[in-house]
Amino acid sequence: MKYLFCLSAAIILCAPAFGNSPDSVKAEKHYHVNRPIVGAIIAAGLFSDYFAISRIKGKANISDEELHAINPDILNSMDRWGLQQNPADRDRYKQYSDIGQIPVILLPCLLAFDKKISKDWWDLLLMYAEGHTITFTMYNYSPLGPTFQNKYRPMAYYSEFTNSERESGNNRNSFYSGHVASCAYSTFFMAKVYCDYHPDMGCGKYLWYTAAAVPPLVMSYLRVKALDHFPSDDAVGLALGAAIGIIIPQLHKVSFNKDVSFGMFTSPDAMGLSVRWTLHKPIHNSRFTMQNESNGINRAL
Repeated sequence: MKYLFCLSAAIILCAPAFGNSPDSVKAEKHYHVNRPIVGAIIAAGLFSDYFAISRIKGKANISDEELHAINPDILNSMDRWGLQQNPADRDRYKQYSDIGQIPVILLPCLLAFDKKISKDWWDLLLMYAEGHTITFTMYNYSPLGPTFQNKYRPMAYYSEFTNSERESGNNRNSFYSGHVASCAYSTFFMAKVYCDYHPDMGCGKYLWYTAAAVPPLVMSYLRVKALDHFPSDDAVGLALGAAIGIIIPQLHKVSFNKDVSFGMFTSPDAMGLSVRWTLHKPIHNSRFTMQNESNGINRAL
């Protein structure tokens, strides 16, 4: 998954050459991007994800006892569709899904052709990278992801495959779909940014969000046909990816002032980030009131 993002970022960097120069359009900035903080988030996320991927892919193989105990009857009616596929088509659809992920991730490059958007390209690139990193981290470390879940992939249910293929530890990583989450983040991020730069669209924004759902839905279909995920796995991936794609730009619309500061803390037991928010009391009004009261007392005396 990471090599796709790196490839995407490299090509996205070249996209502004097809757009307008930063001086060609004068408009207010739509997002506040603190580059050092966003850069730190990206670096920390990629560093932590590097270790998570090897752990997820290195799960213990499914034992013979577990394999024989697999019961398709416990699946819900929606997921049973994942067990009605042709095993002979697995490799073909798996290739389609792996290759098809690349153009979907690159779709936000089209935003560089918009005159209103291209002037903020570097900030948008950082936001896009930040959101992808968060999407990866959610997959790798959230309780919903395969670090904590061991749901069998559909492939494990098919006797047409050899026992060695079905017993692979990677077949414990069905929930949820990282491919779908990544695609959903890309398309919904694109829709959110475009709508923010064109607030006069009215109801037209709903068409953008509807269109944003199409690529991840196609990816969901391919992942089921590849016997890598059940429909519910894809549904969760789509929902999470879409949510992150909308929330990340929305959070960057909030401008933090000097009263908010960020830092790092270390102790013998932990290390992390700290946020400090300084609240100010309306002291000027209080002083004014106290001064008036003091003057009144002096006059009375």
